Order: sequence, then C-alpha cells, then structure tokens
Amino acid sequence: MKEIIRWGIIGAGDVAELKSGPAFQKLEHSELLAVMRRNPEKAADFARRHGVPSWYSDADKLLARDDIDAVYIATPPSSHRELALKALRAGKDVYLEKPVSRRAAEAREILPVLEESGRKLTVAHYRRALPSYRKVDELLRQKHIGHIRFVQMRIFRSPDASDMTRTEDQWRLKPEVSGGGLFYDIAPHQIDLMLHFFGAPLEVDGRSMNRSGGDGVDDFVSARILFPGNIPFEGLWYFNADHQSRNLDRCEIYGSEGMISFSLFGSDVEVSRKGRDEHLVFDNPPHVQQPMIASAVDYFLGKGPNLCSLEEGIEVMAILDGISGAEDFKPR
Repeated sequence: MKEIIRWGIIGAGDVAELKSGPAFQKLEHSELLAVMRRNPEKAADFARRHGVPSWYSDADKLLARDDIDAVYIATPPSSHRELALKALRAGKDVYLEKPVSRRAAEAREILPVLEESGRKLTVAHYRRALPSYRKVDELLRQKHIGHIRFVQMRIFRSPDASDMTRTEDQWRLKPEVSGGGLFYDIAPHQIDLMLHFFGAPLEVDGRSMNRSGGDGVDDFVSARILFPGNIPFEGLWYFNADHQSRNLDRCEIYGSEGMISFSLFGSDVEVSRKGRDEHLVFDNPPHVQQPMIASAVDYFLGKGPNLCSLEEGIEVMAILDGISGAEDFKPR
C-alpha cells in the first residue's frame, strides 16, 4: 500500500495560490512535485515562490510523469471535463475543483471513464470538511432542533464589494467558460451543503435573469427545492445588490424545536432552541481547503471514505441546471 500521494497541480492560479496549493505540501503523506499553468512565466513564478520542484505550461507533460500519483485540477470549468478524462486515462487519481463542469451533461461524461480507469476522484466541495459546517451537520443528525420544517438562504453581493470577478479575463462572467456567471461559480458550494445535509432532492425549480442588463450573464437567481422528508428550500442569489442589501450572507434552517443560522462565507453558527440562544465561532485553517485535501489524501491511500464523490458533484450540477433552466431536473 502506498504511504504518500505525490501531486501535480493543473491550474496554478488564484485559487491554488492560497486556498489550496500550499496544503499539498503541509499535509502528512502528501508531496507536491509539479505545477502547470499555460503562462510559463507565471507557472515558474508559482513554483519558485511555493518551493515546487517542477513546473510546466503543458498539462500533457505533467500527466506523462510516472512519479505523480494524483492531480488537482483547478482550471476554469470549461476545461474540467477534458482534463479529468486525460488524468484518469493517464492513471492518476483526481481532486477536481468545483463546479465539476459547465453542465451536468458534461459532468456525466466523466463517470464511465472513472469507473473504467479504476482510479479515484474527489470533488473539491471543501465546505463539507470545515468545522462550522461539520457542526451544523452534527446538530441536524442529532435532531437538535427537532424535525426540519423549511430552509431559507440569501446571498446578496454588490458589484463593487465582490472580488469574485477580479481575474485577468473575468472568466466567471463568461458563460462559455464558467457555465453561467457568478451563480455557477459560488452556488455549487451552497447547493452541495444542502445536498450533504438533506439528501438528493425530489423537486427543483427556479428562475434566473439578468436584472442589471450589464455584462450579459444572469445576476439574479431564485430557487425552490423539495428535499426528502418534505423539507422545502428557498434560495436567492443576487449579485447586483444596492447599498441597502449588499453582502447579505445567511442560511436559516427552521425546525420544530428551534433554528440554526449560519454564514456561507464566514465561520459562525447561531443556534436557537427552547428560548436559549448560542453563538458559535469556529476557526478556519489558513488554507481553507486543507481539511478536504487531507480527506482526499486518506481516500486515495485507502485509509478513509470519499468525502464528496463524482456522483454527488454531478447531482449538484443537475440542481444548478434545473434552477437556471438549462436542463430539466430529473430526481434520482
């Protein structure tokens, strides 16, 4: 049995810079051997600053190395399917950044190749591994607030307050690259948490529209989902909020005996039960994906479960497509 996972990163950009990249070097039983970025100067710079032995501007050259066991694919979504297929066929395990692809149909094309390859794949829905959301999951499983009645989520961002579009080519605002604007970029994390907490949905409906008339992508999305146990969910994402509603970020789960409220971008959890309020604050690691990457390392080594499977990543994409109207949702 292997004792260490030797990694390569494909897409050494903004996300890999702090959220994930350094974690591959800091974890036990994990070693980062090479990084790839299309711009050779930036690839070399990333490798130099982070102490990575090798760098490439061609993903195929990195994948051809026999001494690399697994790859982290952190490119924009339009290349996820192609790179995941190449990595699996090259005999590598894969840690695949979210969203799995631009559409559920693309994501489904990866599954048979994964099964044929005999390799392993984990989707980087890293919030599952963070302490605040693990606490929420624990409270729900313990029925701390009784039977769940309904769930409400609101995420509002004003254009000048968001750093999500500050990339060289603003790829998140290009549907042909991102799949559908900021909703397809950030909503996978929130939808995945709901999937993780409540199970595969029975019904999905929604509306997506461009309220600003600006960059050509939808900036207002409303969703209605029915989860098992007859649990209704309502969500709103608004990326052109005015000064009065800017930066709202909250999910509220109402139960028969109380309520759980938490941030989707912070690390606090509020619990109200039988007249008693409790405010819990958790510390996230400096490299926020590190707990999820640690789980992937254990899974690839055969020492732990898969914290987020490709099938779950595909389910998230199917929900997004159902909300946006890109594809009719079909329950499992």
